[in-house]
Amino acid sequence: MRRYLLVALLPAGLAAIAAATVSAARREPGSAATDGGTTGPAAATPPDAAAQVRGAGSPRSDVIGSGEPRGAESFAAATANDGDPDGQCASAAARQDWLPGLIQLGAIGGGAGITSYGMMAWLGPPVVNHGLAIDEPIFRWINSHQVDWWAAVMRPLNTVGNVWTTWGAVAAAAACLGVSWRKQRWLPPAALGLAALVDHYVTVKLHRTISRLGPPTAPLGTYPAGGPDRVVLFSGLIAYLLWREYSGSHRGKIWAIGAVAELAFTQTYCRVYLSQHWSIDTICGVLYGGLLLGPFIAAVRLVAGPAGIEAAPGSGMPLAIPARGAT
Repeated sequence: MRRYLLVALLPAGLAAIAAATVSAARREPGSAATDGGTTGPAAATPPDAAAQVRGAGSPRSDVIGSGEPRGAESFAAATANDGDPDGQCASAAARQDWLPGLIQLGAIGGGAGITSYGMMAWLGPPVVNHGLAIDEPIFRWINSHQVDWWAAVMRPLNTVGNVWTTWGAVAAAAACLGVSWRKQRWLPPAALGLAALVDHYVTVKLHRTISRLGPPTAPLGTYPAGGPDRVVLFSGLIAYLLWREYSGSHRGKIWAIGAVAELAFTQTYCRVYLSQHWSIDTICGVLYGGLLLGPFIAAVRLVAGPAGIEAAPGSGMPLAIPARGAT
């Protein structure tokens, strides 16, 4: 019976995260229904105010049901005044002004690597000296309560956090986001590539600094666990880049955080259930990934400005609004 309770831990944890995500999304400020049945910030935004955000001279084609396609209106908002030579010059200057942003991104990313290394190296000795008192009983209990068919299901899921799987996903995401972003197309590939470099070299340095053998079934398991770290860092950064370009809403942010939490919990569960890492090492891997993720998100926001897409008045469709510093 206990072994099936251990099996049920994964779906129960995923369900709990999903429930918390839905609850947080429903508590979004301004989500009370209006007389017209519209909810969320879109309902609280007057059409005239939204028109002013898009530009004083834009036609009222933003209203749903207008004859002008929404894609054309979004393109017009993103490219600003077509007939204004000054606006064209400013746009050209912004496209060429990538070097300062790249320097800022590199400085913050390098600082994130140094800071995260210092914190994880500080936590390492206590984990090495006292962690086995917690890890060994958990390891023995899980090994004695494993279910063969469930372990077979976990093995493919466990590969999500592997090095080459993660790097392949990062390369694909960098290419897609680099093509699909309206402005500063260099930023997603640069951010993801720098995150991969920082994570790789800092992790190698940590493994050399903190020597801790993994469990008997996987003695090469390391502190901190690399799988949870990569899932948190890269899925979190990709989710943020997608959110800021295609949503920008509070509700979208909640859903993105929930999706990353689901992936991180699944990866952590798989590593512990399959005894590839000590349990404390997997928790430290999640912490390590979060320590790297936060500064990279801050760096992207500093370079690109706040998220530049909000919900259109009266609909759930996204509407492009130029981001600060992007024009």
